[in-house]
Order: sequence, then C-alpha cells, then structure tokens
Amino acid sequence: EIEQLKTNEAFRKEFLQNLSHEFKTPIFAIQGYVDTLLGGAMENPALSKRFLENAARNVERMVNLVQDLDEIARLESGEQPLYKETFIIQDLIREVYETLSIKTAARNIRCSIKKGCESPISVFADKEKIRQVINNLLENATKYGKQDGSIVASVYKTDGRHVLIEFSDDGIGIAEEHLSRIFERFYRTDRGRSRDGGGTGLGLAICKHIIEAHGQTMHVRSKLDVGTTIGFTLDAKRD
Repeated sequence: EIEQLKTNEAFRKEFLQNLSHEFKTPIFAIQGYVDTLLGGAMENPALSKRFLENAARNVERMVNLVQDLDEIARLESGEQPLYKETFIIQDLIREVYETLSIKTAARNIRCSIKKGCESPISVFADKEKIRQVINNLLENATKYGKQDGSIVASVYKTDGRHVLIEFSDDGIGIAEEHLSRIFERFYRTDRGRSRDGGGTGLGLAICKHIIEAHGQTMHVRSKLDVGTTIGFTLDAKRD
C-alpha cells in the first residue's frame, strides 16, 4: 500500500508539473504580446494585428486545454452519459476518413479498410463518442505517420459479443518503454511527439476514458520506424 501511495504521489507531481507547463507556455506568450502592444506597438497597425493574432492562437490553445480537461473530469466521474445505438462501424470509419481527407492528402497518406474487413459489422455504442475516438487516433496516425504512407483500419468479430477495431500506420513508431504510458494525460514520448506538433496532449487519455466508459479496453503495439497499431473493443450489435 505504501508503494502504491508513493507511485500515486509521483504521478500526481508529474501531472501537476505537466499541467503547469502546458498552461505557462501560452500564458507567457500572451503576456509578452500584450506587454509589447501596451509598450507602443499599437501605433503600428500591421504589427499590432500580428501580435493580436498570435495572442488569439494562444488563447485558443488554453481554451482547448480546459475543454479537454473538463471532458476527462466528466468522463471519470460518470457525469457524461453515453447515448448508445446500433451502427455499422465501417461506415463511421469511412466518415472520419472523409473528414480528415484534407490532412491526409497533404501528406499523401492513403487511408483504407483492410481487405476481408469490409463486410458491415454492427456495434452497440455511443456513435459520436466513438467518432471522437476514431478521429483522435487517425489524427495521431496522420501526424506521426510517414509521408506517402498508409493508415489501415481492421474490424473483427471476436467472441460473438465483442468487436475489435484497430488502426495501423507505418510511421515513426513508439519505443517500448513508452507504450505503457501513452494513454496518460500530457504524456509525450521523446521521439517526434513534441509540443510543437500541436494538440493538448490529452487526446489519447480522452480516448481511453471514452472506451473504458463503454466497459471496454484499449491496447497498443508499436515498433520504432515500423509503425503503430492502436485498437479497442466495443459491444457487438444487440439482438
């Protein structure tokens, strides 16, 4: 129990340090732009417009952080209800592919459903929440996938009661020592997954909470310079 308490305390300290860092960066940037404007930069219309645009971007980053943290808190406390329905998971995957088509096209990444997995499979889940999970996973796969690469979705019925959904990319991969922690809030691996890449660092944590709220699990497999596969299970269609 003492060891568990020590571990929890270490995680708490790391979380607070990460939270502080994530907020400090945009706050100090906004402060710098505002101070410069008040110091006389407002006399230059072009300069003041650029500084205000930069300040607005940092405000938006903070708003996204707060919204993501609020969503995690509500998911953890069970305050965010799930509205479950039956839908075909491949149709939803194709919809998200289409939504992200501009981003994937910019890197010439080809998105597909694995051969043999095209036959419609129905699941029973909160469709919009699962859309959010798939969107987060595909955005990551696009961001860390390789130029001219591919993202492949696989869908399988497992034991008759569950459906396994996986997304595989051929990107930079994740080192083994990081795999057990990638679903933690703000956890970022050293290689290529920096704050400069955008995002709040909470996307995978939100995915995990949504899937766990469904009573299901997430998993990840990865190899450096080979690619990453992230997947989750859902209930199969209810009779």
